[in-house]
Amino acid sequence: MSLLESTLDRIAQVEPRVQAWARIQIEDARREAERLTRLQRSGTILGPLHGIPIGVKDIFNTAGVETACGSRIMAGFVPAADATAVARLRAAGAIILGKTHTTEFASFDPSPARNPWALTHTPGGSSSGSGAALAARMCQGALGSQTSGSIIRPAAFCGVVGLKPTFGRVSRHGVHPLAWTLDHPGPMARTVRDAGLLLDAIAGPDPHDPATGSDPAPPPHAALLAEAGTDDRPAAALRVGVPDRYFTDGLDEEAEALFRSALRALEALGCEVRDIRLPDEFETGMDAHELIHNAEAAAVHVDTYRARPGDYGSRLRAIIETGLQIPAPTYVRAQQVRTIVIRRLRDLLETVDVIATPAAPGPAPEGLASTGSPVFNRPFSFTGFPSLTVPCGFTGAGLPVGLQLAGRPFDEGTVLRAAAVYEDATAWGQRQPPL
Repeated sequence: MSLLESTLDRIAQVEPRVQAWARIQIEDARREAERLTRLQRSGTILGPLHGIPIGVKDIFNTAGVETACGSRIMAGFVPAADATAVARLRAAGAIILGKTHTTEFASFDPSPARNPWALTHTPGGSSSGSGAALAARMCQGALGSQTSGSIIRPAAFCGVVGLKPTFGRVSRHGVHPLAWTLDHPGPMARTVRDAGLLLDAIAGPDPHDPATGSDPAPPPHAALLAEAGTDDRPAAALRVGVPDRYFTDGLDEEAEALFRSALRALEALGCEVRDIRLPDEFETGMDAHELIHNAEAAAVHVDTYRARPGDYGSRLRAIIETGLQIPAPTYVRAQQVRTIVIRRLRDLLETVDVIATPAAPGPAPEGLASTGSPVFNRPFSFTGFPSLTVPCGFTGAGLPVGLQLAGRPFDEGTVLRAAAVYEDATAWGQRQPPL
């Protein structure tokens, strides 16, 4: 109860300025905390998240609680059942504190959320409320989702950890889609180990989502990270690949300096940092991502869009209109390009353990009309490979910057391990915003 009450006190103190929450279920959370306290006193612990307050992005269904997806279209929709990821959090003992703001339908029309490090700057998107709530210490973990850059970007902008799992690692059941073959639910947290703990709770096959049907059983990431924390060996000689291009296009000078500093820190920790050449088809793949994203978003929304076009934001309207113009053969060719890029990137990851890049072209941009660019996150949403951001420093203006690490399919463990080694040595994530 004390953790929940201190969290609610913090919300009362800072939420009016940060606006991270679409709705907070205070009484429901208190009743659940009381129930969990009684269970604990009787000797029953539901799981590793017993009594931990969690925020849920407002595109995940929550039984009996409105799931509006940041939209007029879905306003008032109250699902009868939880999304699989939410149900698994509850089963692990988590307290669902409320719904965090999302951009409209997890696309690009901004939410009301603000960046706790600078209230006139965007927190990123589309998991804007989850990133902001974590940074402002208004929850201990959160659910986000990513179709282009919607976990990594807000986590980087808000100075927290975001993990986009492998496509199929976490069930999409009960999560409102943006683009079916690109959507990745995943955890956001304040530390790498907390992200691993949340992933353990929500990952695994789900008969309601065929994409999870054949993935390997997830290892206990939290336990592996705990073991790694007692290992005196120097980063176990992890091989870190630095791409030869793309991830420096338009990169802010301060962000680049912090990225280079992070690479030097990894080398000092015993990692082998080497340059790698991206596949020749890489940039074509990024064009294919946009085609797939727009076509699938149009397919998701076409019926409601035709009935209620005025209830959509301008950015999502543009995506839908563009998607409706994409011929079926063009969409199929884009998926063929995707298959080629996946194969090439998989081959590249046989030569290194993780790929390191900046998490974004710079810190959170000033202004609330945009959520920033997902360009550096898009490649790993397109391929479905796991990626993570961990804080790697602050600009002169005091804005956080993230280091993005990506790895092989279903090898979140190596990505988490590399991030944990870096996090332990630098402690950038321990800073708190000046609220």
